[in-house]
Amino acid sequence: MKRIVSVLLMIFAMLSHSFAEQTAFRGVKVADAKGKQADASLIFSDNKTMIVRVADRDFVTVPYDQLDKVSYEYTKKHRITQGALVMVASLGAGAVVMMTKSKSHWLYIDYHEQNAPKTLVLRMDKHEYKNIIAAVTADTGKEVQFLGDAGGKKNKKQKTSA
Repeated sequence: MKRIVSVLLMIFAMLSHSFAEQTAFRGVKVADAKGKQADASLIFSDNKTMIVRVADRDFVTVPYDQLDKVSYEYTKKHRITQGALVMVASLGAGAVVMMTKSKSHWLYIDYHEQNAPKTLVLRMDKHEYKNIIAAVTADTGKEVQFLGDAGGKKNKKQKTSA
């Protein structure tokens, strides 16, 4: 009996080491050239590859050595359309919604494929963007450039003195 248990443990240990470890984030969206967004997963694999998966198929696969630059930016906008819809449904509540702002977090991945430069744009979930930025640095070794607010204001941490 002990021999069977030890053999099973050895087989389990060998199988667990054969699978590549990966870090996956499901709260991302891929933006296409027309501005449409599709739900996606961002996966950092131990085989030194970043994978963007859409609907159970690999949309883009980027080996870490082909990464040129990774940047982060956020945008803020008023919720005017959502507020107008709420105002029609309930008296007065829509005006409050119209005064609030939504924030979108963007990750720009610049890479090359056979000497051709390419850029991938991902919209990150507000609850995951900090973890994704940390994973980019930890897994790929690339520092993420913080671009700040796309609306014109720069992040206070990004200001440099002359």
